[in-house]
Amino acid sequence: MPRARISTTVDPQLLAQARALAPQESDATMVERALTALLGQHRRAQIDGDYEQAYSRHPLDEPDEWGDLRSFGDAVRS
Repeated sequence: MPRARISTTVDPQLLAQARALAPQESDATMVERALTALLGQHRRAQIDGDYEQAYSRHPLDEPDEWGDLRSFGDAVRS
């Protein structure tokens, strides 16, 4: 995969703390890990939002041909 070069400035204390946590990793690897974590956090927020929208349209206690999810969840927990 082709690589993109970036040049940036960061808080020196933040960089020192990150380097101390992963002394074997290059700065580039740490930046990639941080970007990957950011994208993962964003994706999880999107999924949570999608679930929130779905459950607002169809609440847990909305019955269907199988019953309702709230009763099912209560039965599983008991």
